[in-house]
Amino acid sequence: MSLVLPVNIDDLLDGRGIESARIEFKGGWDAQTTAWQVLRTICAFANDLHNLNGGYIVIGVDEQGGQALRPVRGLEDGRIEAIQKWLRGQCRRIDPVYQPILSPERVDGRVILVVWAPGSDSRPHRCPESGKGPFRHWVRLGPETVDVERCGLLQQLLQLTARVPFDDRRASGARIEDLREGKVREFLHDIRSGLLEEKSARQLYRKMRIAVPVNGHDLPKNIGILMFAEDPEIWLPGARIEVVRFSTAAGGDTIEERIFRGGLHEQLRNALRHLEGLVGRTIVKQDHSFQAGSWVDYPLSAIREALVNAVYHRSYEADVPEPVKVFLYPDRLTVTSHPGPVPGLRPEHFRPQAPTPSVPARNRRIGEFLKDLGLAEGRGTGLPKLFQTMRDNGSPEPIVDFDADSRTYFTVTLPAHPNTRSAGIGP
Repeated sequence: MSLVLPVNIDDLLDGRGIESARIEFKGGWDAQTTAWQVLRTICAFANDLHNLNGGYIVIGVDEQGGQALRPVRGLEDGRIEAIQKWLRGQCRRIDPVYQPILSPERVDGRVILVVWAPGSDSRPHRCPESGKGPFRHWVRLGPETVDVERCGLLQQLLQLTARVPFDDRRASGARIEDLREGKVREFLHDIRSGLLEEKSARQLYRKMRIAVPVNGHDLPKNIGILMFAEDPEIWLPGARIEVVRFSTAAGGDTIEERIFRGGLHEQLRNALRHLEGLVGRTIVKQDHSFQAGSWVDYPLSAIREALVNAVYHRSYEADVPEPVKVFLYPDRLTVTSHPGPVPGLRPEHFRPQAPTPSVPARNRRIGEFLKDLGLAEGRGTGLPKLFQTMRDNGSPEPIVDFDADSRTYFTVTLPAHPNTRSAGIGP
């Protein structure tokens, strides 16, 4: 098991928790072709055009249809050292200089090399197209590495110059002691990461990139506080989930209110567990049949998609102190987060079967951690799944709403199943 990579190597090879666009497989190594392809892809992952936090290049593994072929082909032990030496040397030519993490791994009894290239804090980067080729900026578009100038994306990349997403910045006012080592190790245990074997908490936090060395000491990043502090709200007001249950469709008296705090994944799990107890399956005897009819008031997978989306895509900056709010009425459930979607997304993009444009995500680390835990889906899959789940349950379509001009909020409404409303049965 790897003492360097934050992911389980088998999960990486099988694409569990990591989108295929963030993984590139290379069956072998050739200094004239493969080598420069790998360098360009390292540069592209570092540029992180869509804020997905880079990706992985796996050398010594063949692929078919984007899936790793097992058992792996592997590399000769002597070749591994030569490949690493070449990569370290050529990565010094990346402008600004960027060094990925190189991790030889033993899989299926053979040795492969995993190149982990996280999103950079000093983008944009450029590197030569080949040994004597011109320097160009590279980015990932789906599973391909492309030259931004040739595909007309240079301006979009330049707009990201030295722009670090909020969740990957240093946490203002927090100390390294505010991270709870026990929570970090529990997370690593859950995702079966070899980093669990690292004895030093300081090295563990650095390898996970939830802390950064500054002037001789370490400081936590916002992602570390959001996931592994006892109460992230001490530093990031509004980093919580509120679930409120109302007695009438118009609001009326509050029946129950619950607040969920802790790490984002803990909030999600506890809030979903609570909602599962409120919205279950209803079984009613049919007058015209010996069988009982049944339905789910709100599909739990739809609630999960809406809530995970809210936690992943909301802002945690100081000027957005509002929590994620789940309001449960007799005839509907709403999930609201703040602010609205990032620029480039319009109301028509949230309709059934509508294509979603490739725009940078607001947070690049939150989604990565939630996907590692299996709480979040791959990029662009959440909304289609939400609509399909409601359709499969016989429920009305979900309603997506936000103020398109000022973008101050984003609300997903799940209407109750028609039988729930017509029978007068509600939470």
